[in-house]
Amino acid sequence: MKIIITVTGIDHEGIIAAVTTALAERKVNVLDVSQTIMGEYFTMIMHCSFNKDEQNLIDLQEAMVGVEREQRVQIRIQAESIFKAMHTL
Repeated sequence: MKIIITVTGIDHEGIIAAVTTALAERKVNVLDVSQTIMGEYFTMIMHCSFNKDEQNLIDLQEAMVGVEREQRVQIRIQAESIFKAMHTL
C-alpha cells in the first residue's frame, strides 16, 4: 500500500530521525521525501509504502501518535489513492 505522510510543527533537532525510525520499525519504506524549513516551521511530505499483510493504516496512524507527542509535531497519514483524489481537479 502506498501512503502520503505529512509532518508539520516548530523546527527542532530530531524530527526526521524520530519519524523515520518509527516508520522503519514498522517496515514502512520511504520512496521519496521533501522537507523544508520555513522560518521556524518544519514541513515534510513523504511518499511511502508498506505491505498490507504486515501493517494496516489505522495501526500505523496509532503508532505515530507517540512520535507526535514526543516531537510536538502533527503527523497526517493518508492512502495515496485518497490523496490523489483530493488533489484532482
